[in-house]
Amino acid sequence: MNSRFLPVLLFYTAIFGARGQTAKMRSLPELINEQDPGWTLVSKWIAEAKNPVQILPKTASRADSALLAAQVTMRSPLGAIIYETGGVLIDNGWLRILGSGSPSLNRDIMGWNTGKNDGFLLVADDAVGGFFAINAGAFGSESIGKVFYLSPDNLEWEPTDKSYSDFLIFCFSGNLEKFYLDARWKDWAKDVRQLSGMQGIACYPYLFTKEGGDIDKVTRKTVPIAELWTFQNQMRQQLNIH
Repeated sequence: MNSRFLPVLLFYTAIFGARGQTAKMRSLPELINEQDPGWTLVSKWIAEAKNPVQILPKTASRADSALLAAQVTMRSPLGAIIYETGGVLIDNGWLRILGSGSPSLNRDIMGWNTGKNDGFLLVADDAVGGFFAINAGAFGSESIGKVFYLSPDNLEWEPTDKSYSDFLIFCFSGNLEKFYLDARWKDWAKDVRQLSGMQGIACYPYLFTKEGGDIDKVTRKTVPIAELWTFQNQMRQQLNIH
């Protein structure tokens, strides 16, 4: 199996081991691959992008520590995003792909996952509190390595049937207007540009209720993105959503 296209398996094995035991951590030189870097491929996808893409600058020390914590090689697109970027903003910052952290997206991928990654790895989120995660077992063994989306309009983890590589290509060139057809309001781009990567927009009535079905009629408020994550998971428990 080509690790370039299923980097989560490297992550999962490295962190948990084949039988749930902690594996030997690889050193930074072992993870940095300059002969066949995934960034070459990612750069090509960005050059061909149909959606606005903003690469956030990395800080060398943060990139080193983030890649070391993730235990994913630079040969994979995931490792490339972690090591070569502070994160990536798509479509005026509506979508935020996590990297090693930057002032405008001040969270690294592994730090953000601390205390959250129970069989999955959060890799991106959007302005209205939708979260994207690579399945490492939480959503079934048949879809290991595939990206799932926690949708704020039903609080369910929905399969995208995309690998991380496919997910990146979708973010760069996919039809985001169609995907977010009911989640964007008039002047959404102006509002989203005011957000930092640590913030999201909370809607009331909640988007998963009948009353919150019309995005143009809800009240919107800027809140920490961590607050949206916590709230949605608390509501999933209360509503017994699995």
